[in-house]
Amino acid sequence: MKAFTRDKLIAALRRLGELADEKSVQLNLCIYGGSALMLAYDRKRVTRDVDAIFYPPSKIQPLIRKVAKEFELPEDWINDEVKQFLGTRESIRELPLELSGIQITVPTAGYLLAMKALACRRALPGYKGDEEDLRFLIRKMEIRKFKEIQDWIDKYYPDDVPSLSDRSFLEQLIGEVNV
Repeated sequence: MKAFTRDKLIAALRRLGELADEKSVQLNLCIYGGSALMLAYDRKRVTRDVDAIFYPPSKIQPLIRKVAKEFELPEDWINDEVKQFLGTRESIRELPLELSGIQITVPTAGYLLAMKALACRRALPGYKGDEEDLRFLIRKMEIRKFKEIQDWIDKYYPDDVPSLSDRSFLEQLIGEVNV
């Protein structure tokens, strides 16, 4: 699949909202991961899909498939697989995009940091992992110590701690960002 740029993603979301308007449906979409970083936090990147929680699912899924066909995207260009990684608490904010038929929210930077720090996926051939997103968030939030990351994790995922190897990796990233 081709990657989304910010402009292409906004165009696809705009079309999704137009289709919702035509059906007199108000869609609610909370976007996570790389797409959230790109849309809400001006992270210069591309993404291959949109991790999101959406409501109402039964009304949005046919519209997602229609946009996929029109934009030559896979049917699951918006998917809700992220729901298995949500914390016990969450913090979101509305995305300041004026799109009719669709309300878009994104997690706060602190929530995304906690989520990405717990996942801590390393880069593989053909897959960038979370490393660059973590660097971006550490820089943006001016993180200086691992304890600051753990404080965010405790806020949203109170029963979780990164593994020793993930903690070491996060400490390495903090050091690289704060050189």
